[in-house]
Amino acid sequence: MVEPDFSAYPMQDPHKPDLDDSLNVTESHDRLVREAAAVAREKRVNDGGREPVSLWLFAASAVILIAAGLALGKAGNFFDYDEYVQPGYMRDNLNEGGDEGPPPVDALKGYMAKGEKVYGKCIGCHGPDGKGGGAYPSLAGSQWVLGETDRLAMIILNGLQGPTSTGKTYGVMPAQGIGMSPTDLASVMTYIRNAFGNTKGDVVTVAMATEGIKISEGRAKAGQPLTKEELDADHAKDLPGDPLDPAAKVDPVTLNPVEEGK
Repeated sequence: MVEPDFSAYPMQDPHKPDLDDSLNVTESHDRLVREAAAVAREKRVNDGGREPVSLWLFAASAVILIAAGLALGKAGNFFDYDEYVQPGYMRDNLNEGGDEGPPPVDALKGYMAKGEKVYGKCIGCHGPDGKGGGAYPSLAGSQWVLGETDRLAMIILNGLQGPTSTGKTYGVMPAQGIGMSPTDLASVMTYIRNAFGNTKGDVVTVAMATEGIKISEGRAKAGQPLTKEELDADHAKDLPGDPLDPAAKVDPVTLNPVEEGK
């Protein structure tokens, strides 16, 4: 009997499919697609690098919310002041004095504080030190600043042209009274009379400033710059109104007088 010669048949590679065997190619291809899709789902990263939220995170959040709800519902005392405040600590009664506002101040101090803010619109010409310079006169030591209040009010409200109290002529000063309230006028007048080395020591009250605005509006050339001649003829006097003690107490916001002890 003749032995068969197997040398003509090479050994089959176990890692390669035997094409001679029965192989369902379609089934194998579908299996590979399903496995690739599963891997992709496990490693998927959304746009922006955000991974899908895991179920355990939802569970942990639910536990925290439930615990917080129980704590907040603890007899309604979670924020109970009396339970959590330090022993011996005394709290203020917020219902006492809550609507009184800021404490009163001396009239001169209150007017000066507000006047300094109003003077901010004057710094560009007269400077932060009030000494002017160049085309602008100095307010420090000025005879018209420290003199009659009617004259000073008219200059501020309407402006000035021609020579000043020193006889020197500068450029035309434009009117500053547009939109200026009596409180603004009173406080800025008080400020420049007691700043930059000026120490007049008095207060130009809101009532006085109110009269000054009425006088200004009654001018034949209301809103137009005055001259030295008009000032000397019609405004060389003080504004009407009762004087106010510089040490009297006023409301720092409204500048209204405040009775002692209130």
